[in-house]
Amino acid sequence: MDFYAILGVTREATLEDVKRAYRRLARRFHPDINPGDDVAAVRFREIALAYETLIDPDSRRQYDLVGHRVEPPAAPAVGFEGFDFTASVHANLQSTFGDLFADVFMRERGQVVSGAGRGADLHQTMTLPFEDALRGGEHAVVVTRQARCAICSGTGALDGGESRCVQCQGSGALRSARGHMVFSRPCPTCGGSGIERRQRCGACAATGVTVRTESVRVRVPSGVVDGARIRVPEMGHAGPHGGPAGDLYITVQVTPHTRFRREGDDLHLVLPVAIHEAALGARVVVPAIDGEVRLRIPPGTQSGQRFRVRGRGSPSARDGHQGDLVVEVRLMLPKMLDERSKALLREFGELNQEPVRDF
Repeated sequence: MDFYAILGVTREATLEDVKRAYRRLARRFHPDINPGDDVAAVRFREIALAYETLIDPDSRRQYDLVGHRVEPPAAPAVGFEGFDFTASVHANLQSTFGDLFADVFMRERGQVVSGAGRGADLHQTMTLPFEDALRGGEHAVVVTRQARCAICSGTGALDGGESRCVQCQGSGALRSARGHMVFSRPCPTCGGSGIERRQRCGACAATGVTVRTESVRVRVPSGVVDGARIRVPEMGHAGPHGGPAGDLYITVQVTPHTRFRREGDDLHLVLPVAIHEAALGARVVVPAIDGEVRLRIPPGTQSGQRFRVRGRGSPSARDGHQGDLVVEVRLMLPKMLDERSKALLREFGELNQEPVRDF
C-alpha cells in the first residue's frame, strides 16, 4: 500500500501538501457523504491511515525506510451526524455541503474564507553541467508567472467610489440554513467588509494578477542529483484577489560527464593501463573532479580491477558527506607492433606458459 499514491502526492510533498490532499479526498469519500457505499468507506479508511502516517514526522520517516503493512483501522470517530445533507425546498438560502466542509477546515487553520485564493504552483526545468551540480551554488532561472498586479496591489479594484455590497447587503457575511442550523460565513464578494469597490482594475481585468517574466535566483545544494526537485516558496503564480502565491518547483537535469560516471555519491572512472604498467606496476596521475590524484598500480594488476580513493567523489546533497573516487583498470594493447615487439611478446609467452583459462 503506497500512502503517497493514496493521497495523490509525491514523496517530496510538504506537510501542507499532505493536509491539502487529505482535505480534498475526505470531502469526497467520507461515509456520511456516501451512506451505504462500502467502496467509499474502505477508500476513506485508507485515506485516513495514509494521512495519520504521513502527517507525523517520525511515522513518515519510518514508513519511508521500511514501508507499512498494517491493515487500515476503522475510520476516525469524527462524524457529521448533526448535519442534514439532504436538499431543502429553501435551496436558495443554503450553501452546499462542500462549502460548509470548506468553511470548517478553513476555521481549523485559522484563516478567513474570502474571495482570495492561493495561486497555482509553477514547475520549471533547470539544466546543469556535471561539475556545477557537484559544486552547487546559486543559479538563475527565467520564469513566466502570474504576479500580483502592481496597479491595484492584487485586489482587482482601484481606489475610488465605494458602495454597499450587493451580495451581503452590507453586512459582510452570508447566512445559510441547513435544517434547523444556521451558518454564517464572510462574504466572498467583499471579503467580509460589507463594502464593494465598483471601479474594476483594467490592468489585470479585476483578477489581481498580471503576467510577468523575471529571473529567479535558485539555491542549488552541492551534489544535487539528476531529477531532484528544489522548492522555492511563494514564487509560483500569485493568488487571485490578493491571495497568497503558490510555490515554484525546479526539476534539475544534470548533463552527463564525458569521463566520470556517478553512482550515489561515488564517482567512477575508467583508467587505460598499458600491459607493461599492469605487469610491472606503475605510478600514474588520475584526473579527479577537483584536481588530480596520484595512484599506485601494483604489479600484476588485472583488467577490471578497481581502486578506491577516499573522499574524492561527490558531496552528498543530504549531509555534505564526500563520496569516493572509484578507478577501474582497463588493459590496453598497443595499436601497432613491429617485429621486435612481436618477438619479445613471443618470448614472454614461452617463459610464462601457465594456463590463464580454467575451462
